[in-house]
Amino acid sequence: MNKSPINTSIKLPCGVTLNNRLVKSAMTERISNRRYESTKAHEIMYRDWSKTGAGLLITGNVMFDRKHLESSGNICFDDENMLPKLKKWAEAGKSTGNHIWVQISHAGRQTNKFCNGNPLAPSAVQLKKLGLFGKPKVMTEEDIQNIISGFSKAAKITKEAGFTGLQIHSAHGYLLSQFLSPNANKRTDRWGGSLENRSRMLIAIIREVRKVVGAGFPISIKLNSSDFQRGGFTEEDSLEVVRMLDREKIDLLEISGGTYEKVVFLMANENQADVKESTKKREAYFIDFARKVKSISNIPLLITGGFRSYNFCNEVLKNEELDLVGMARPFITNREDIPGFLSGKVPKLNNIVLRTGIKQFDDAAEGGFYAKQLIRFSKGKMYDSEIGPVWSSIFLVLHEIKMALSKRF
Repeated sequence: MNKSPINTSIKLPCGVTLNNRLVKSAMTERISNRRYESTKAHEIMYRDWSKTGAGLLITGNVMFDRKHLESSGNICFDDENMLPKLKKWAEAGKSTGNHIWVQISHAGRQTNKFCNGNPLAPSAVQLKKLGLFGKPKVMTEEDIQNIISGFSKAAKITKEAGFTGLQIHSAHGYLLSQFLSPNANKRTDRWGGSLENRSRMLIAIIREVRKVVGAGFPISIKLNSSDFQRGGFTEEDSLEVVRMLDREKIDLLEISGGTYEKVVFLMANENQADVKESTKKREAYFIDFARKVKSISNIPLLITGGFRSYNFCNEVLKNEELDLVGMARPFITNREDIPGFLSGKVPKLNNIVLRTGIKQFDDAAEGGFYAKQLIRFSKGKMYDSEIGPVWSSIFLVLHEIKMALSKRF
């Protein structure tokens, strides 16, 4: 293995070292059993990802509240009785000496109707997306304290199961992202209004989680650069939150962007009107914002979205524009090529774009296509490039209904 920048190790503030700078970022997996537990399928999929040579694997959304899933197939870290199964998953995921971190999340108003018709949220602001999301209930002080405790308990289970770190999901319009956004958070108490108040829940969770896992266990935060919506969470807001996170001494910051209403994190950048021309030419979605983060913070920085070429990954790492390169979909479309990519033998990975011709269904087509591939991977099958966009968008809805019904009866 050559020692290009992507193949150099990095020591995190907590003292933990990652073997290289390539990260498999989180993707929703939708393969839990009826009891919201991990299965042999997770072991199969993560053992194969471990073999790619990536220094860090981050799991898809792991929840701690069964009434607030982002997908009917989510795992729920709410019961220590599932530890034996989780330990097998963790062992498989770190089988070649890499790290595997759990992404802990709460869906809030982005809980679909198949799971909960009236989910908890900061305010009663309904998500308008194909009629799939119900009117949320405003969270009480007790609800908020329960959420903080839920993150903490999930973190405890994460460490006890043998996972090597965790990520708190505060992006993509999920609950903590909702608290940060003026569009979704209309509260007038200490949890709303000013950015300091809107950030209070995230900071409280970080502090409680740190108490549980200790100083030597990696804590990462996933944060939006922006919601890309008028009146929402802005770049200026995000930079101020980064300053707050700097004071909390977290170990890794991952930057992304968008919500279910503006799926910048999912759709290919050449089709995003909001993406600057300079960014399109430079491949990665959030690279311009990364420069701003680097100017104000010393937190190791992970950027996910758009990276496809070996030379570009090494360029931005060498220039210290970021510290780690995150990829998600290439770990599906090019899973077998990742070792060659790390060695420089594979210069570029695929960038698959799926379109139905109906704009409202395009993100469902993207989501469904990759969901189907992950299910194939969990069964030990290979990537199938022939699955079409229309069927993919239909599959996503049908799979959610099927999984929801299987757990209800």
